[in-house]
Amino acid sequence: MPSNSPSTIPITVFTGFLGAGKTSLILSILPQLPTAYRVVLLKNEFGDIEVDSQLAKQSSLTAVSEILNGCMCCVLVGQMKNALLEILEKYHPDRIIIESSGSAFPATLAFQIRELERETSRALALDSIVTVIDAENFTGYEDTSVTARMQAQYTDVLLINKWEHVSERALDEVLDHLNTLNDHTPKIRCAGKSVDPALIFGIDSKLFRDALPLSECPQPIDAAEGKIDVTTVAQHHDEVETVTLLRGAPGLTPPRTYAHATTTSCDHPHPHPHPHPRPHPESITAHSSPPPPLLDEAMLSTALHQLPKESVYRVKGFVRFATTSTSTPSAGAIATTDFRETLPQQWWILNWAFGRWELVPASDSSFADDVVREACEDERGAVRLTVMGERGEVRRYAKRLAEALGAEVVV
Repeated sequence: MPSNSPSTIPITVFTGFLGAGKTSLILSILPQLPTAYRVVLLKNEFGDIEVDSQLAKQSSLTAVSEILNGCMCCVLVGQMKNALLEILEKYHPDRIIIESSGSAFPATLAFQIRELERETSRALALDSIVTVIDAENFTGYEDTSVTARMQAQYTDVLLINKWEHVSERALDEVLDHLNTLNDHTPKIRCAGKSVDPALIFGIDSKLFRDALPLSECPQPIDAAEGKIDVTTVAQHHDEVETVTLLRGAPGLTPPRTYAHATTTSCDHPHPHPHPHPRPHPESITAHSSPPPPLLDEAMLSTALHQLPKESVYRVKGFVRFATTSTSTPSAGAIATTDFRETLPQQWWILNWAFGRWELVPASDSSFADDVVREACEDERGAVRLTVMGERGEVRRYAKRLAEALGAEVVV
């Protein structure tokens, strides 16, 4: 694979709105690389659960590093640089892939990497910014999301994902919108949720190459000159709100909420799993309410199908069905192993995006137990989910989802 120089580690940044398919595309690229080619993934999870990262750890990646609970382009700015320096020192891979959160603004990520280029004498260098476009839903949220527009504008390549699910006319409309935002950038259709790495590696991006450090830029910054308005960047994070759902916590009194840590982050490579902070035990009160109904796949399917994709963008987390359940996946779900055989003991990774969802077995069940053990000990079924969507709207739909699953909202 090409790189800037023998001593330079190229960095490829994947951006794209929530549910665009970034993780799936990254994982599809790995088998196409030479066997000895070492890639480290730096993954920014918007919520507090390492869901997509767990899928990545089941791949051929050399290592996976996570930054949780916020967007590293603004709220967690600076943590990305620290994580990249640690990856450089610990692994010195052939390439680093950064998967940003769905609400990330790529320009500020590029600014941070350009600063690292100078600080490390190009031991690390920006190779390309790749934006994944969800052809099914882009025209729906592009009109209301400044983040989606920024992601389409500040990029080296636009990958059109899920285009096979729309008509030619609808695809033309998406391309028209993209050309209005960015008519010079190549637009590549993904082939079955995959792309040839030769099309996105070795680009040697020119974006922000001569930019000043972000802290030294005058305000406001002129976007027309390839720079950014930092005030807009600071505000874009408010577009998306997250809500956590729990079911299976001993003694929870429905319906109630309790405090939940939302500022913890984890910005180092993970050679092994470790737990993250949990709600304080004193916030769980004893009660004698009747237990919730058995959680099976039919209940999950019904609950997910009621979510409006206009207001709810993503639902992801861990699910464990009741030990007595014998249900099988519905048409809306994808399971990669024999569902009936593994269902009673298995933790499943749930990924729901704009009406489509899948269940994937969590191969590292001990990690799943670490993540949810304190909150999910009920043999009748347990969940720990993060719901992401439009600020001001997503919470009421998260409450409805919680009610349908016999779960509770954690705020």
